[in-house]
Amino acid sequence: MTKTSILIVEDEEKILRLLELELVYEGYEAGKANDGLKGFELYQSRKWDLILLDVMLPGISGIELLRRIRAQDAHTPVILLTAKSSVEDKVSGLDLGANDYITKPFQIEELLARIRAALRLKPAIQQPLEVKPSLQLADLTVNEKTRIVTRGENQIELTPREFDLLIYLLKNKNQVLNREQIIENVWGYDYYGDTNVVDVYIRYIRKKVDLPDFAPLIHTVRGVGYVLRAGK
Repeated sequence: MTKTSILIVEDEEKILRLLELELVYEGYEAGKANDGLKGFELYQSRKWDLILLDVMLPGISGIELLRRIRAQDAHTPVILLTAKSSVEDKVSGLDLGANDYITKPFQIEELLARIRAALRLKPAIQQPLEVKPSLQLADLTVNEKTRIVTRGENQIELTPREFDLLIYLLKNKNQVLNREQIIENVWGYDYYGDTNVVDVYIRYIRKKVDLPDFAPLIHTVRGVGYVLRAGK
């Protein structure tokens, strides 16, 4: 049976060695790199099941490495290892396509749990879905296959996470959705982060979708959550 492969990109040698030992002990195959450029070379050398990626790296930063990975691979789970603790810093990594983050210092048991959660979600993400090509509400159109989003004649650029959130809202249009529902269906049932991330992402897509001179489609229901609908 082929072992699940995990690439570790971390410049602190003690953490890198600890992660390698723990992952091998848990039955994973572990690859390692101690700077961003080496990490990208190793990423391109083969197919990995999951990537553990430090944000602060020599060579190229973890954020730049994440950009390069997501430019050619939307599915391999990436968990960020970061010393930064503010919601905005975490959101910036998730906004670029990371699946999860864990803040240093962390307990290895928690990291292993997050790895298991990300790997459980991976088959569902990669499984091809039978979907209608386009979803529509008023003058907003979203093509799930091409991932093209338009409002009137304006094409809208969304990050992968913003796109997933908009799709979920659109498939549940006219229904008020609370933060827990959104987290479970967009980030996944096993997501460990703060539900405030929903508010940040709603703000992101609202700026892009509710364009000036267009009627707003994304509405806040005070004390409950959010709803996508035409009209007030």
